[in-house]
Amino acid sequence: MAEKTGNAFDLNLFKRLLKFTRPYKLVFYFVAIAAILLSGLAVVRPLILQNIIDRAIIPKEEELLLYFVSLMLVALVAEVIFQFLFVYFANWLGQHVIRDIRIKLFNHMVGFKKQYFDKSAVGRLVTRAVSDIETIASIFSEGLFMIISDLLKMIVILGYMFYQSWRLTLFVLLVLPLILYATRVFQKKMKAAFEEVRTQVSNLNSFVQERITGMKIVQLFTREEKEYTNFKQINEKHKKGWIRTVWYNSIFFPIAEMSSSITIGLIVWFGGLQAAQGGVITLGIVVAFIELSQMLFRPLRQIADKFNTLQMGMVAANRVFAILDTKSAIQNNGTIKLEQVEGNIQFNNVRFSYIEAEEVLKGVTMNVNAGETIAIVGATGAGKSTIVNLLSRFYEINSGSILIDGTDIKDIELKSLRSHIALVLQDVFLFADTILNNITLGDPSISEEDVKQAAKEIGIHDFIMSLPNNYLYNVKERGAMLSSGQRQLISFLRAYVTNPGVLILDEATSSVDSYSEQLIQQATEKITEGRTSIVIAHRLATIRNADKIIVMDAGQIVEQGNHQELLQIEGGYYRNLYEVQFVSGIE
Repeated sequence: MAEKTGNAFDLNLFKRLLKFTRPYKLVFYFVAIAAILLSGLAVVRPLILQNIIDRAIIPKEEELLLYFVSLMLVALVAEVIFQFLFVYFANWLGQHVIRDIRIKLFNHMVGFKKQYFDKSAVGRLVTRAVSDIETIASIFSEGLFMIISDLLKMIVILGYMFYQSWRLTLFVLLVLPLILYATRVFQKKMKAAFEEVRTQVSNLNSFVQERITGMKIVQLFTREEKEYTNFKQINEKHKKGWIRTVWYNSIFFPIAEMSSSITIGLIVWFGGLQAAQGGVITLGIVVAFIELSQMLFRPLRQIADKFNTLQMGMVAANRVFAILDTKSAIQNNGTIKLEQVEGNIQFNNVRFSYIEAEEVLKGVTMNVNAGETIAIVGATGAGKSTIVNLLSRFYEINSGSILIDGTDIKDIELKSLRSHIALVLQDVFLFADTILNNITLGDPSISEEDVKQAAKEIGIHDFIMSLPNNYLYNVKERGAMLSSGQRQLISFLRAYVTNPGVLILDEATSSVDSYSEQLIQQATEKITEGRTSIVIAHRLATIRNADKIIVMDAGQIVEQGNHQELLQIEGGYYRNLYEVQFVSGIE
């Protein structure tokens, strides 16, 4: 995992970033060469200016003046062209690199265990995948190459200044240590400040996303004022993080400007005396040195500014690589690809815990024959939903084994395993897209006609046709334009159209209206016909006709049998549930 570092520049982290530039080596080398050429062009204009004063203006040579002005124009045009190419391709490289990193990050995250998402704030993951990665682009567009170009300029300028007059150069260098020291302190302070800023941005994103998603609860329980107060506090911390960066900038840049002015004063004083006395230092050299000193200090100030950008990019890269280094994916070492699933399922002494040393399943053993419909009932927290999560390998079991058609699910290729299992959840998730796309999920093997035929078979075609635009009706974010019952019907169709070998219904009718429940009951009868089905339900009315009912309590199977058999158990768990729901009239 990428580690936090107090260093202003993390070389190992930077090497990892450079690996992403390998597919774009030609552009990388071009940008590097352009940076070198720009540093050489930096001294051309001061050199020409020096010649204009000493060889054309003072001797009053009009032809030479025109010649040097023409040279100045050519130098300016060349500098502009190279500057344009440098900036464009540096940004081009940065955007291609972050595109590749973002693809790799998303591909890595979609393979994580469900347990990872249980513990990670969605807002933070969104920040990593969007704004943090965008910040990484600035390393190439505004940070790295700009800093290299500025450093090369400073080296070339200093070399030229020593060549022209080592004494004037020493006056310039008298002030240089002050700027270097201030720059170094500035970099360290800004490093810590930007880490704080990124942390507060993540907190802010998480808070806003959660409250917007749960706005109904916020308003229902009149939490507006409290959440407003909480938001102000988080936003205040975010503001303070940025104020720290503003504070450091407001100290550093006046110091840099003051140092530059002092340098100009020293050049004019010493150089002017020498020029007035007819020494080796001419008026042209004095003017050139004034411009050269500005060109020397300006990159220093810009380097400090660009170093901020570089540091922000490195902090963002550190956070992104921390996710890329996270080993939370289900191990997909299976090599068996299932062509067809009959639906024989075995749980052999399966033990599992979400939190270490707190077992949720305590040695569960059960058999489901092909084509059977089994129901799992029990109190909340008994382990019902955990069983179906383990069957789909959303989590890894602690011990024991789970077999499908006699094959351990760990030996089955993960995509192949899940393609033969359809899951209908209580909380249906729909994307902000059409009904058709929410059913097919982009599977090219499922045509619109297949969807319509499946909808007719399970009795919900008329419901969909009653909507505006029918199958092309956009349900908006999380299916907000549909009722819970309608969303549930869509999820039934989504499961049915894939023709799964194993069907799982997890509390699929627990929160729907009576009309939708009738449609769902009809759909359930059709969808479970001829395939292995596992139904989890609190309402016993929905599972009385199941081939087998498994009763769970505290992570263990306490009773098994069909509806009539379980009712014969005196004082049995299932019988008590039945009496509460039916005899007492609470169905």
